Amino acid sequence: MSETPPSLLGLTTYLLSRTGSAARSRLAARLAERNLKLWHMAVLSALVDFGPHVQRELASRLGIDRSDMVKIVDDLAVAGLVDRARDTTDRRRVTVTPTPAGRAMLSELQGEARAVQKKLLAPLSRSEQTQLAVLLRRVHAHVQEEPDEPQSGR
Repeated sequence: MSETPPSLLGLTTYLLSRTGSAARSRLAARLAERNLKLWHMAVLSALVDFGPHVQRELASRLGIDRSDMVKIVDDLAVAGLVDRARDTTDRRRVTVTPTPAGRAMLSELQGEARAVQKKLLAPLSRSEQTQLAVLLRRVHAHVQEEPDEPQSGR
């Protein structure tokens, strides 16, 4: 059994990193049971939440490399979870739309995510879970507004 050094327990960034890693691993394992990955869920979520997207704009919106987006959309299309259509005026543009099966799958994946979340946050009361979500959304919004700082010491 490993023991975390107390000096690390005093660093919120360390705790966020370790907790996030555990959450990601647990959710990724659940998605893998369906032969899906976190990016598949992210793409389905964006398409359902924001509507059909041109593939290139979807990559930009989610911060996914364009070549990676092609593979993700290919996977989803083969599984029948999205439809792709070439723009008749600009053949380079491919619009991606969730299918009814894709919407249903996203609903299942969100259920899996909620189950992972419930287990992960079990030590907290409902009120504490709500407070944590509010605080994390605030930090997330702040992080989205600030550019990444350059890496040093590498």
